[in-house]
Amino acid sequence: MQRKIDDLYRNDARKVYASLIRLLGDFELAEEALHDAFSTALTQWPQEGIPKNPSAWLVSVGRFKAIDHLRRQKRQGEIVSALLESPIESSLVSQGQGSEDTLEFNDEVIEDDQLRLIFTCCHPAIDAKVQVALTLREVCGLTTEEIASAFLTTPSTMAQRIVRGKAKIRDARIPFQIPSKTELPDRIESVLSVIYLVFNEGYSASAGEQVTRSELTTEAIRLARLVRSLLPDAEVSGLLALMLLNESRRPARTDKAGDIVLLEDQDRTLWDTSLIQEGTALIQSALATRDFGYYTIQAAIAAVHARAPDTHRTDWDQIVSLYTLLLQVAPSPVIELNQAVAVAMRDGPQAGLALVERLLEQKVLQQYHLTYATYGELLSRSGRIKAAISAFEHALSLTQQAPEQRMLRRKLAALSSPE
Repeated sequence: MQRKIDDLYRNDARKVYASLIRLLGDFELAEEALHDAFSTALTQWPQEGIPKNPSAWLVSVGRFKAIDHLRRQKRQGEIVSALLESPIESSLVSQGQGSEDTLEFNDEVIEDDQLRLIFTCCHPAIDAKVQVALTLREVCGLTTEEIASAFLTTPSTMAQRIVRGKAKIRDARIPFQIPSKTELPDRIESVLSVIYLVFNEGYSASAGEQVTRSELTTEAIRLARLVRSLLPDAEVSGLLALMLLNESRRPARTDKAGDIVLLEDQDRTLWDTSLIQEGTALIQSALATRDFGYYTIQAAIAAVHARAPDTHRTDWDQIVSLYTLLLQVAPSPVIELNQAVAVAMRDGPQAGLALVERLLEQKVLQQYHLTYATYGELLSRSGRIKAAISAFEHALSLTQQAPEQRMLRRKLAALSSPE
């Protein structure tokens, strides 16, 4: 039973939380109600069994626990009155528990609540940097440290952004709703950015014992499908295609011990062909519109990798060209680093080294472990062993993911051992 409840918390807690925010109108109160609901489940379910719709049960119990809490504190009387006006029978309030016969929540409503919360956190009244940080924290449950790593900034800076975002929603009375079709195009950029960052954290975890976090990649893909059902334009399709194509490689990205397998060493027969086919079809339709951008171009790069039988027969010239186009659309030192790798694969390690050494002058990449991991790899392939060891050691000092640390130690051991 404990394991089942743990699995439910890991997979559904943020959905329940989103519904509680809509019902209670307060982030902190909803967070407390979420934990109260799961505590109640730990007590009741071993005796009574798991409800048919556990997420709805948790939403209902959490809501009533929050109301009881407000009553006990004898405060916010108006909020309590408003909550009690909902159609769910008031008799459940005094019991502090939900009845499946009277629940008005279902999986579709709960999923819509999560989408509503995304758009609330990405409201134009909130600063763009705050939007993404707030949504990653509140919708997806990433820690402040994980979000800071994704943005290459400090946890304290991220914490301040999240606090500012919550205050803005409260003070500006930002509505908890999905925007109208006329408003949707202006609101979509931040939402896609959030979904993409959630996927990236799942695709390559910033810290911990695992390379990937499948619950995050699955959640990001689910959210992208939800958004695409509202706005099926090229960039939404491009983002979904990008995530599907990258997710297709997940079974081959680690070995049985959980260690990283680099792209050139992956067994491509393990790649998920159904995801590749779906992603390829999406990218073709997005490119056909001639109205695409950042995500669609990245998806096109992923599609080139998906088509290649191996690393050596990959069309690196096309990938370099696509990165050039991507840099025109969205200049970024990380994209330049990726292009440098493609150049090295096409023209040799020395060509890539020249680009990476220039990038190392940029402060933002000096704290990015992949910069030094890439630098070490290219130095090693160029025969500059001492410099490669130094670069790998620096990369090791920057990464907090255990499999990446093991991979870097293996590389250091191989370079340090006598021939």
